[in-house]
Amino acid sequence: MLAIAAAGFAAAPATARAEIKPDTADLVYGRADAPVTIVEYAALTCPHCAQFHSEVLPELKKRYIDTGAVKLVFRDFPFEGLGLRAHMLARCAGPERRVGFMDVLFKQQKAWTGAGDPIKALQQVAKIGGIGEADFQACMTSKPVEEAVLKNRMEGEQKDNVKSTPTLFVNGQRFTGDRTVEGFAKILDPLLKDWKAKSG
Repeated sequence: MLAIAAAGFAAAPATARAEIKPDTADLVYGRADAPVTIVEYAALTCPHCAQFHSEVLPELKKRYIDTGAVKLVFRDFPFEGLGLRAHMLARCAGPERRVGFMDVLFKQQKAWTGAGDPIKALQQVAKIGGIGEADFQACMTSKPVEEAVLKNRMEGEQKDNVKSTPTLFVNGQRFTGDRTVEGFAKILDPLLKDWKAKSG
């Protein structure tokens, strides 16, 4: 676990102490003015979410997000206390490093969720990412960070009727196709036809 996790934190060696500036906003991949918006409700303890982030999102980014056509808004939707703590840890990494922490937590999901002491395993991931014990404990007891995560969860349940993860919406419509790049292409390409023509 540790060797792979460390590789995900190449920019933040374990010897460096990261300054904790929690990110309480939505995490957005892509340009703010992208013509199509995907909203994803996901849990860091959800295997299907980990599969989506590891196997599908990289190609979606390459084809649609990095080109300015699509932005993806990630919304926390933890199901239990461990998931809540994982989402809090990712937010405590700060805006610039949150994606890196999420990538590691998804890729290492089986290792830390299956550990004898999962919270201690989370603390080890934090340490490798440059977050020391005192800052980790402060993160785990931060009410603003906890409230930011739970706000996502509550809005997902109450406004979007989310019951499972990952649940995705494309321009406000629930996505019911295959969660593959090809499945998304069937929905995205028609929506982007005019944009592609204008952008040449």
